[in-house]
Amino acid sequence: MQPVFKHSLALYRYSLPFRQPVTFKGKRLVNREGLLISINGQWGEIAPLPGFSTETLAEAESESLACLAALRGGEKVSPTLPSVQFGFDCTQRSWPNNLPAPLPPYPLFQGSPAALIQSLSTVDWLASPPSRLKLKVARYAMEEELALIEQLAARLPNTKLILDANGGWTREEAQRFCERLPLAQIDYLEEPCATFADTIAVAEATGVAIALDETLSRREEWSYHPQLKALVIKPTLIGSLSDCEVLVQRARAGNLRVVVSSSFESDLGLGLLARLASEWAPNEPPGLDTGHWLTERVTTAMGEVMTENMHCLSKLENSA
Repeated sequence: MQPVFKHSLALYRYSLPFRQPVTFKGKRLVNREGLLISINGQWGEIAPLPGFSTETLAEAESESLACLAALRGGEKVSPTLPSVQFGFDCTQRSWPNNLPAPLPPYPLFQGSPAALIQSLSTVDWLASPPSRLKLKVARYAMEEELALIEQLAARLPNTKLILDANGGWTREEAQRFCERLPLAQIDYLEEPCATFADTIAVAEATGVAIALDETLSRREEWSYHPQLKALVIKPTLIGSLSDCEVLVQRARAGNLRVVVSSSFESDLGLGLLARLASEWAPNEPPGLDTGHWLTERVTTAMGEVMTENMHCLSKLENSA
């Protein structure tokens, strides 16, 4: 990465409350914490997600500060941590002009099956059902999750369901689950198992369409398969935008759908991801329906970053 420092460098830390505590792979969070970086007025976000990112926020902060110090000295920087790569790449990206408006993201339905079944009569999208709806699975008792899916399928007959297991099942568990699904109404199932081999075996045994997510962020080997329908690309977890673009090209070569998805970033990060979705997958609704889980924003309605509400970790301005 070439040094680009001309006028200003800044790094801020934010903490945004969740509407209710959220658990990511056993880690309970009440706030979403991350960093915002600005290089010459162009912003990026650095927000590793506990339970999913390989690095901690402290590690990302340390590397970000080191990279900014190097830029001040006119040195080249090459971040190694995925979230830092994503943030720095966004600050130095030449964004295309005249991108199409991003498609509305499909809703994310997340919580205990019993609570979600109770809420079905009050959700704001029931009067105008979405074309797709995403549901987290492999988190509660299988019977409860299947009962919820049955209710959703009955109430939303024209809505395709996207199920996301985050690799939470063994091959046998995933097969039992998939054998009872209304497959005609399932758009695809993300990562039913922790390994690509097990995921493919489940798809072959049950006929369920699958998508890859964690396999991509872990940079594991995968191959085309008739049951593989989509790549779910999460730039915060994958890191380098050039690496993400390699996946986009590979998806296009295999006639796979590309779904740009979030990792519970702030509204600024979601805006960056929406721009990437417009560029990489203009005809595919992105998986970016996570902003409503946060009670506060980092930008104004006009898009200005509210730095006064954040902790400044580093700032340097140069009029030269």
